[in-house]
Amino acid sequence: MDVAPPTDELVPRARRGRPGYDRDQVLGIAVSLFNEKGYDATSVSDLAERLGLTKSALYHHFASKEHVLDLALDDALTSLERVLEHPEAQHGPADARLAHVIRGAVRVLIEKLPSVTLLLRVRGNSPVELSALERRRVFDHRVTEVVRRAQDEGHLRADVDPAVATRLVFGMVNSLTEWYRPGGALDAEQLSTVVLSTALDGLRTPPDPR
Repeated sequence: MDVAPPTDELVPRARRGRPGYDRDQVLGIAVSLFNEKGYDATSVSDLAERLGLTKSALYHHFASKEHVLDLALDDALTSLERVLEHPEAQHGPADARLAHVIRGAVRVLIEKLPSVTLLLRVRGNSPVELSALERRRVFDHRVTEVVRRAQDEGHLRADVDPAVATRLVFGMVNSLTEWYRPGGALDAEQLSTVVLSTALDGLRTPPDPR
């Protein structure tokens, strides 16, 4: 007697009888598709087709396309927020705290490249995107306070607005999403050193010539 194949299991159509995708694999493939086509231009049907799944299989783990977006953005933002919560970002001279934050942000970008790329492309077209943008603003404001404290302590030049300095530094960090590719000549530690020296050399208070 023939038995109809399951339709609600997370198993690719072309790979029946083999292990299917787990939740993280589905999320990773979905994020890649969002970055490739744009989130708004990607439909649930597009996701199902790319994965080789039925829509019902996709909905087994994710309530909606926006649910996938929410999880991806939260992954990137939580990783960045943890950088600010690290003891080295909380205690000590402000310039050392800022250096830790910049290094940490570069590492997060490299480790979470697809989800950070997606984060940098959201424009606030949905409640999920608006929430992500608000968390980004809070992150930026907290970094700005570290820059301001470093200026107050005399480590960074005081003639640059701290909010502008933060935007410029993270503009450099965020630009890595446009050209960095895993497996390149520089690993995360080497790249963070280059970014750190490039970003802070122009901001540091020049030595007293006397």
